[in-house]
Amino acid sequence: MDCCVCSPMASMYRLPRNSICAACYEGAKAIIAFFNDDDDEQGDADQGSVKSRRGLAKLNSTTKGLRDTWEEVKRMRYREEDAKQRASFLQEGFAAAWKDGIHTDIAVRPGTGPPIKAHKAILAARSEVFRHILAGDDDCKAPAGDSLSLPELTHDELSHLLAFLYTGSLATCTEERHLHALLVAGDKYDVPFLRRACEARLAAGVEAGNVLRTLEVAELSSSAALMERAMETVVEHAEKVVFSPEYEEFAVRNAALCVQITRALLANKTFPAKTP
Repeated sequence: MDCCVCSPMASMYRLPRNSICAACYEGAKAIIAFFNDDDDEQGDADQGSVKSRRGLAKLNSTTKGLRDTWEEVKRMRYREEDAKQRASFLQEGFAAAWKDGIHTDIAVRPGTGPPIKAHKAILAARSEVFRHILAGDDDCKAPAGDSLSLPELTHDELSHLLAFLYTGSLATCTEERHLHALLVAGDKYDVPFLRRACEARLAAGVEAGNVLRTLEVAELSSSAALMERAMETVVEHAEKVVFSPEYEEFAVRNAALCVQITRALLANKTFPAKTP
C-alpha cells in the first residue's frame, strides 16, 4: 500500500486519499499516547519539571523510533521494487527470445502437433534431466540431432511447459488437464518450482467434481501435498464422491487409492462405544 507519510512519492498522495502504512500508524498512535500522558502529567505541579524532562525524553525516543521505522520501510520498498524490476527484466527478455525465435537451437517435439523451437541453454538450466539428455550422458538417451521428443505431452501442453521454463509463470495455463500434465512433467523432468506452482493451483481448485482426477494425478506425480488436500475433500464430500458414477470407473483403475479412501473415511468416522 502507498503511504502518504513515508512513501518515496508521498507528495503525490494527499487528502482525501489519506492512506497510511502500518508502521506510520503505530508511530502516530505512540505520539498521540505521549501527548495524552503529558496532559495528565501537567496536573501534578510538584513533579512537573521531572515529568517534563521525562516526557521530552520520551518524545525524542518516539520520534527517533518513528524516523528509523520510516527509513527501514523506504529501504524495504526500494529492495522490493528493485527485485520486481530485475525479475521483470529477465522474464521479459527470455520470453521475447523464445516467442520471437531468436537464435533457437533445438526443436522440441510433442506427441501430437508440430515441434516448438527452444534454446538448449534454457532447457539445461531449468531441468537436470534435460541437462543430462542434451549432454548425451550414458544414463540418458541422447537426442537425435537438434531435436528433443516429449511424446507424453500434446502441443498445447508442451507450449505451456516451455512458457513456464522461460518465464516462471503459469498465467497462460488455465485448463485443469494441462495443469495435470505439467505437474507430471515437473516430476518427471525434475523441475521443483513447476511442481510447487502446479500443486498450489490444483489444490486451490479441488472440489467434489474433480477430486478423483486430482487423486490420480497426485499419485502419478508423487505429490504428497496434493494427495493430502484431495483426501480431505473426499472425506468432506464422502457421499457425493463415493456414490458418483465416476467412482466405479475410478475404483477399477485405482484399487490402491480406493483402499486409502476407505481408511481415510473410517479414520474420520466416530464409532460408538461397545456395550457389553
